[in-house]
Amino acid sequence: MTGGRNRNRIIAKREAKIMMGGRSWDEWIDEYSHSHEHPMNRLTHSFGIPMIAVSILMIPFCFFVSGLWWVALALFAVGWILQFIGHYFEGKPPEFFKDWRFLFVGLRWWFKKVLGVKS
Repeated sequence: MTGGRNRNRIIAKREAKIMMGGRSWDEWIDEYSHSHEHPMNRLTHSFGIPMIAVSILMIPFCFFVSGLWWVALALFAVGWILQFIGHYFEGKPPEFFKDWRFLFVGLRWWFKKVLGVKS
């Protein structure tokens, strides 16, 4: 049974590499980190990334809870504004301007750098 799980993990990693242009998550996160070195940029991303993630997770609940969409929209907008403020201090554009796949890297970067979780 353990061999089957290991095989499934290997297949999942291979499929993820294909989706992510043949690069590992660590390679994507390393490149992402190079445009997130300024302390103010790191700080704004520490708040902005989870705000955006929470706002997206709130979308299904907005159909059932009256007025919740305002909260989701505010979190989404403020999260993005914070990130752009951070990039002003960094002096570099957001990575997703170069490649849209960086939109998926930010949350993983946040977990790895801010919470110390391995990717």
